[in-house]
Amino acid sequence: TVFSLLLLLRVMCIMAAPFTLLVLCWAFRPSCSENPPQWYYNISTDLFHLPGDILLGGLFPINQLTSDLSHRTRPDNISCARINRLGLGLALVMKYAVDEINAQQILLPGIKLGFEIYDTCKQSSVVVHPTMSFLTAKSNKVLSVECDYTQYETSISAVIGPLSSEMVTVIGKLLGFFLMPQVSFGATSDQFSNKLLYPSFFRTVPSDKWQVEAMMLLLKRFKWNWVAVVGSEEEYGKAGVQEFSKLAENTSVCVAYQGLIPVYTDPKSAIDTIINNINATNVSVVVVFSIGDPAEVFFKEVIKRKVTAVWIGSTSWSMDHRLTSLPGIEGVGTIIGFIEKTKPLDLLPNYTRQLLTKLSKEGVRHKSNDLKDPCPQCWNLSTADITLVTQPSVKQQAFSVYAAIYSVAQALRNLLQCNSTACIYGPETQILPWKLLQVLKNTSVDINGKYLKFDSQGNPNIGYEIIEWVWKASDLKFIHVGSYYEQLITNKTLFKWHTANSEVPQSTCSAACSEGQVRRVKGFHSCCFDCIDCLEGTYQAKNGDIQCTQCPSRTWSVRRSTSCVQPTFSFLSWHKPEAVGLTLAVVLLLVCEISVGVLFLKHRGTPVITASGGALSFVAVLSLMGACLSLLLFLVEPGDFVCRIQVPLSSIFQTVALSIMTFISLQILYATEFPKMAASHLHVLRGPGTWLFVLVCCALQAGLCGSFVKNGVSLSEYMADMHIDFVTTFLACPMLPLSGLGLIQGFNCAMALVSFMCTFMAAKPLNQYNLARDITFSSLFYCVIWVTFIPIYTGLDVKEKSIAHVLFSLASNLTLVAAYYFPKCHLLLRKPELNTAEQFGTFLEGAPVTQAPEEPQPQSEKKT
Repeated sequence: TVFSLLLLLRVMCIMAAPFTLLVLCWAFRPSCSENPPQWYYNISTDLFHLPGDILLGGLFPINQLTSDLSHRTRPDNISCARINRLGLGLALVMKYAVDEINAQQILLPGIKLGFEIYDTCKQSSVVVHPTMSFLTAKSNKVLSVECDYTQYETSISAVIGPLSSEMVTVIGKLLGFFLMPQVSFGATSDQFSNKLLYPSFFRTVPSDKWQVEAMMLLLKRFKWNWVAVVGSEEEYGKAGVQEFSKLAENTSVCVAYQGLIPVYTDPKSAIDTIINNINATNVSVVVVFSIGDPAEVFFKEVIKRKVTAVWIGSTSWSMDHRLTSLPGIEGVGTIIGFIEKTKPLDLLPNYTRQLLTKLSKEGVRHKSNDLKDPCPQCWNLSTADITLVTQPSVKQQAFSVYAAIYSVAQALRNLLQCNSTACIYGPETQILPWKLLQVLKNTSVDINGKYLKFDSQGNPNIGYEIIEWVWKASDLKFIHVGSYYEQLITNKTLFKWHTANSEVPQSTCSAACSEGQVRRVKGFHSCCFDCIDCLEGTYQAKNGDIQCTQCPSRTWSVRRSTSCVQPTFSFLSWHKPEAVGLTLAVVLLLVCEISVGVLFLKHRGTPVITASGGALSFVAVLSLMGACLSLLLFLVEPGDFVCRIQVPLSSIFQTVALSIMTFISLQILYATEFPKMAASHLHVLRGPGTWLFVLVCCALQAGLCGSFVKNGVSLSEYMADMHIDFVTTFLACPMLPLSGLGLIQGFNCAMALVSFMCTFMAAKPLNQYNLARDITFSSLFYCVIWVTFIPIYTGLDVKEKSIAHVLFSLASNLTLVAAYYFPKCHLLLRKPELNTAEQFGTFLEGAPVTQAPEEPQPQSEKKT
């Protein structure tokens, strides 16, 4: 209905009202956000003094030295009349923090916090005076000498500052004696972490030890190991250089040169020497650990001499306006700086603007002649001086001052057991420094979303931002390229390198070694080295090694290895070319032997077969086949069983054939030399005597083979005792002992030699087949082959020995088949008419040998 529709529209309007208000506030956000808090209008224009229930002391470098200390002869006043805008800006931050705490009344409800700010002038002779005043008794403003200061309440409850490490070394131990809390916003030297020397020291900036670690990680991230380090000749610079050099000794970074820039004397000659050495060492990266003033003088000379490098800056000058405004600074190369991780103080500029506005109105009426006023000329400040707190260096360090004030305020709150409305505090309440110190050690505070706490050494949980100076046109921008807190994080794509090719510059004394190489150091620097290959049997254990490591037992390595490996073995497997060739040779010879056997079987009982040994000839052919097949054991993977039967099997098969041939030779000798007796005894010799002779010969050979196997080593034992000096090698069965192998083969050769001697001088029967000739040539070739084998075998490597053994065995088998059986096969196939009893009568029946007559010599024809 219409009524329902109107009601719905009304509800929607009501719900849209807050959103509309937000949109309007966003549209007119300057007027919504820039209205200063009401308490801004009630702030005091006294920049350095504020009375209160509890006072804090501030030490800031408000002015710069204008006296000549070299001519100082009396402990009188020192003139510091030129404003230090950084120190003055940080002092204003302290005033802002105290005014804010007092106005909000959240931390210390019902208590007014006051302060006394003094100028340190960055001089140890100046900083002592305000420190002494801080230690005076609150009751009478007198510093008395007492034995026990337990109930001694100082006029100042805690000290904020000073900025530099040099000043802390002067007053830190003195404040530590009174156990007065001291919270520095800029002293970064790691020596203050020593609680025995500085028991009451805290800081809201990280220690230089962390900064050095971050720098070292940055160098390693870009593989820079050849660097120079320069520092200012005061506490901060010397400690930084010392810490950097100490850490570099334990890393792969080499300090090619280190130098100090004088602070209290003329630095020109020293800077000239530093730059000359930077050029001489050919470094591309220079770490500068210096306070602002010496760094400014140093870079003026760097600009003048047109030195380019990667400059890594410490926190003290990385955003110093004196250096960023140097003419020509953009031409020195790449500048990478470290700054503390902080949070911006958004309300500080508005506060300062209101303060300067009020100060400019009251300045004419308040010209100060107070000797305690550290900055009389500050009454002339106006809103134009808002840059005191907007300059980058102050904006960067403002949070450190702010955090120092708030940490002390939180400690006071805890000490006084404050709640949201009041604290346990009255006229008789004493704020004893040592009690406040105990509370501060365990204090943590949330400051604008940043949770701050101190460790046992008084260091905060604050890290670093890494920035790079980048010029866009004529404007300098600080680009955040990384950060560090316990670990380094960088974005390499954000770095802009001022090199010809815009690539990361190299800074190494020597090129990195390849894998499997170690460094041989040249000179005094470990980063200058020659790269040496690791030889066989050694390896590079890890990067940066200066010596190759020996391989562990039973392992080996090739040249330029990074690890050792267990050795691997190859053998004459079937798929390798050598094995394929040997297998084909075995098969061809086996085919020949089978063919001979088939042919002899077909013509069994014929005179040629009977004269050749009859059934024994078949046994000899079969044994040669077995010898041929046994050679295949050399072409399989070696094992204990295979290695035990390789030599015995091939040798015994040959022994069978040779023993038969030897006995036939003896028969020929008997038939030709003793023809009268042979006819009546040949049937006996060709009967049981033949088999007995063959068995005896085989038994002797079997005994030799058994002795060889027993006295030899198994493959497992051989491999266990093997000296490993290879990564991969050929594995063959060990032919050990060689004397045993020689006896086995020597026995076969002896039978062949007997055969040769029995048949060589045998008379050739007239008009008969010369059976002795076949045995003579077969036994002769057999002996020649194995005699030739000895010198060849001893000069070969393991793989070649296996191949040679197989080849010579094949060759000896081939000579026996070719010289003894092939002529008979030729007779059977080509001249079957000679296969008669008359052709073999002497060898079959023992008939007397009738030698062939000598052929007459032809007479020469007479010349007519």
